Amino acid sequence: MFDRIRKDIQAVLERDPAARNALEVILCYPGFHAILLHRIAHWFYGKGFKLIARLISQFNRFITGIEIHPAAKIGEGLFIDHGMGVVIGETTEIGNNVTIYQGATLGGTGKETGKRHPTIGNNVVISAGAKVLGPFKVGDNSKIGANAVVLSEVPPNCTVVGVPGRIVKKDNKRVASARDEIDLDQVRLPDPVAEQIKEILNRISALEKKVEELEGRWKNEVV
Repeated sequence: MFDRIRKDIQAVLERDPAARNALEVILCYPGFHAILLHRIAHWFYGKGFKLIARLISQFNRFITGIEIHPAAKIGEGLFIDHGMGVVIGETTEIGNNVTIYQGATLGGTGKETGKRHPTIGNNVVISAGAKVLGPFKVGDNSKIGANAVVLSEVPPNCTVVGVPGRIVKKDNKRVASARDEIDLDQVRLPDPVAEQIKEILNRISALEKKVEELEGRWKNEVV
């Protein structure tokens, strides 16, 4: 456990330019606190002390704003940046050197038992507000864009954006969608509501033209 804690500290120092030394990480980083308390809770959970584990988990949520179920499996070097609002479900499995930003959720989609949360590969980045929901895998070296909602498996070396999440880059090459190639931008994500409104406006415009044509024919017939 102590070796993993050391690697967790090192992960913060490597990925956050504001972190100056290990002591600052230990004292001032809630993401590190959340991971440390989770590792303690996970140890108790594995030994069968599930109530104690859950109490530690709830205390963890109260002081850090990060909720990690004690049964979740977390690899080495996890970095939770800022972290407020992060939720990691019971059967989630996280690989090594993963980065998770605030507001992200690794959750399930139903009441089924067994494996119902995602498996996150190594070196994955899950951006702010992203939701990864379901018992599938996000492949190694993949990146989930801010506010994306991922509902199906992601192959390795991919970038996913949008609602629902769509792969826009794989192996450093852009991936064209069924309509157009999506410009990779974690700020200006696809907006399905705006697209539907635009489609409705186009239909209204077509109907107005049709009505004008019919009115013109009717006036000519009357004259």
